[in-house]
Amino acid sequence: MRAFRAAVEAHDMDAVEALLADDVVFSSPVVFKPYRGRAITAAILRAVERVFEDFRYERVIGEADGRDHALVFAARVGDREISGCDFLHLDASGRIDELTVMVRPLSGVQALQTAMAAQFERIAEEARETREARAGSAD
Repeated sequence: MRAFRAAVEAHDMDAVEALLADDVVFSSPVVFKPYRGRAITAAILRAVERVFEDFRYERVIGEADGRDHALVFAARVGDREISGCDFLHLDASGRIDELTVMVRPLSGVQALQTAMAAQFERIAEEARETREARAGSAD
């Protein structure tokens, strides 16, 4: 998924959000229950962009015109090196309707969980503001 990779690598989180389906399901490596919806998923991805350091995609798996893609990445959270994979599924219109993230090793997952927990209030606020802005523009 070239557009997603390019947007993430350019730190263009507005472009990332534009690629998400309204009903996207995000499965986090640190939370059991998936998150549903574009607003919360975009807010989480913005927080991840703030938390990850030295983020880089290392490999893409999947056919260019396919609906399933895996993007292998490496990053750092604090002093922990992590590796992981973004699994993307595209709906019929080409938007991301499923995004699952896997991360290893355990010490990296724990560092990520701690860093993301510190972002929780900001994530909730950003998601609320996005939903309100969309509701206001629909009037």
